[in-house]
Amino acid sequence: MKVLVTGGLGFIGSHTVVELQHKGFEVVVIDDCSNAKEDVLDGIEKITGKRPLFEKIDLKEKDKVEDFFDRYEDVEGVIHFAASKAVGESVEKPLLYYENNIGTLVYVLKELCKKNRASFIFSSSCTVYGQADKMPITEDAPVKAAESPYGNTKQMGEEIIRDTCKVVPSLNAIALRYFNPMGAHPSAEIGELPIGVPQNLVPFITQTGIGLRDELSVYGDDYPTPDGTCIRDYIYVVDLARAHVVALERLLNGKNKENYEVFNVGTGKGSSVLEVIQSFEKVSGRKLNYKIVGRRPGDITTAYADTTKANEELGWKSKYTLDEAMKSAWVWEQKIRD
Repeated sequence: MKVLVTGGLGFIGSHTVVELQHKGFEVVVIDDCSNAKEDVLDGIEKITGKRPLFEKIDLKEKDKVEDFFDRYEDVEGVIHFAASKAVGESVEKPLLYYENNIGTLVYVLKELCKKNRASFIFSSSCTVYGQADKMPITEDAPVKAAESPYGNTKQMGEEIIRDTCKVVPSLNAIALRYFNPMGAHPSAEIGELPIGVPQNLVPFITQTGIGLRDELSVYGDDYPTPDGTCIRDYIYVVDLARAHVVALERLLNGKNKENYEVFNVGTGKGSSVLEVIQSFEKVSGRKLNYKIVGRRPGDITTAYADTTKANEELGWKSKYTLDEAMKSAWVWEQKIRD
């Protein structure tokens, strides 16, 4: 069975490709390599023994999207990661985010609507909840006004998919609202490799720990949390990749209850920025150079998942601890710097 993974050379995408190939799927990757490197394919091949098919395509180019689906008529499922993903950058470059995250989604969905049957997994985010009223966050929590253009693109993306599923019964979709991915594959053949300055906490921590960055900025210590820093739900990327495969199999096997469903994917545990730093210091044996600075626009105080629905409906549950995930990130950082 052939599956398309857009953004499949990226952090979460590449790990999902590995898990798909472990399950026997034939994978086609689309990536424009704007925030990933083509040699990620080498790492995937070393892990699985098989190199996925690869097409270097910018999904903002509608004619190329149409051409791809004309050439790959046998694609039965799509896992859609291709998007810009940094909250802070989206505040600075909103139009880039709207074009890249919304336009590409529409073009892919248009092609899937032409099929007799199609399965679609959307890479959504806990940012759709904004600052939720209650913790942990369930799927029934209200979707609030977005705190950032990035969050808004995920809200809009979900609305577009839901509206499309209402009128296209042949399209079955699941939006996975996941929390904060981290870590690297245990083989250390693939991991998080941001181009330029990292936008996520963990790679900035490991780059600071290895000396690539002078210090880490902790944005705010005056939040209403036990240590004053923001709290997030950090999930190991391999756990997250498994969730995508399980969700896709649910659709392909016709086990979905509706043709549009939503699931939270997280650990169910919140960790503060300072606790994540402490985890790094524990697994690496190094003190991290960091300083407290002012709050960052677009950040919320606390977000961690209620994963009951995913546990019960998908039969999926996270397996790895924060320390285990951090250890994998540190091993990966040391390898790529060597």
